[in-house]
Amino acid sequence: MGNTMHQHHIDHDMKKTYPGKCSWHMSEYSKSRHQYIDREKGQVCTERFYGDKIIRLLYSDVHEYTPFLFHILTSARLSKWIGYLNFESFLSKKILKNGSFLNACDIDERECLEDPQNLDTLKKIFERKIRYWECRPMANDPDAIVSPCDAKMLCGSLSENSSFYIKGKFFDLEELLGRDKITWLSTFKDGDFALFRLTPDKYHYNHTPVSGKITDCYQIAGAYHSCSPYAVLTLLTPYSKNKRFVTIFDTNVAGGTSIGFVAMIEVVALMIGGIIQCYSTKRYDDPVPVGTGMFVHKGLPKSVFRPGSSTVILFFEKNRIRFADDIIANMFSTGVESLFSSEFDRPLVETDVKVRSLIGRRV
Repeated sequence: MGNTMHQHHIDHDMKKTYPGKCSWHMSEYSKSRHQYIDREKGQVCTERFYGDKIIRLLYSDVHEYTPFLFHILTSARLSKWIGYLNFESFLSKKILKNGSFLNACDIDERECLEDPQNLDTLKKIFERKIRYWECRPMANDPDAIVSPCDAKMLCGSLSENSSFYIKGKFFDLEELLGRDKITWLSTFKDGDFALFRLTPDKYHYNHTPVSGKITDCYQIAGAYHSCSPYAVLTLLTPYSKNKRFVTIFDTNVAGGTSIGFVAMIEVVALMIGGIIQCYSTKRYDDPVPVGTGMFVHKGLPKSVFRPGSSTVILFFEKNRIRFADDIIANMFSTGVESLFSSEFDRPLVETDVKVRSLIGRRV
């Protein structure tokens, strides 16, 4: 896990050719399994989708045949209302009562900061605090960039000249950062990115991936599309269309990670009520909103998603990060049934990573 790889080594591996793109209809995706690799166990796992039937209906029949209804269903007001019904109302307690959701999530109660008996709604489960200083240890490595969340991770390049390039299906850089953000668009052009997909069972606090000074932070309004692979493969650049919060770190300052500018984009999703900025320097105590000019330390709580699935995207300047060997190797794994592999015409497999774990090192 601690080993790293030079970018040209990554490019060399990516020059392998992979046969036969399948331009499948949504119904074909829905027949397929979606698998990923558990980093800690080194095992191939099959993802269990929460609300799978609803997602397939919404992003197949409704999206294709009734676009007006689809627009309403992914609007902020209705998404929050659906989220309330699922996570805070009597429906939430009904789901918890039969125990199926908790069993499927495999949540380790020993990690929870508060008494697990108090987690009596799905909302409380999804917004739970954990003893991250104990169960998510972070190595004392000044060169390390760490995962901002518990999530399934992919990484790639924004440069079309790189064999590590992943075509713009997940996001459009200009739309994602804001077309008027000329400075940041120039800064991250041809750079590298890491994409983290949180599922409903995950710990929903985001932590700082680097140390540095916040140079800019802003919110961009948008829709509330699902972050399910089914939805991602149905829509064009869905992350660029969702509501999101952008934070720019300058790490080339005293005490910083010295990897240049880093962008962190927190993207809401279907049934996500919002993103609460709540940076804490000691555990979860005395949280404050992030703001321009603030220095933040790596690995500390920065924000929390309201319940549901969601996504975090990191951008790095060109040739400033070397992603971890095991994450790269997992992406190229064959024999793993990833929906992304089918879409992108080559093996593209996610790795399940823990918050504060090493994902790469500065060059």
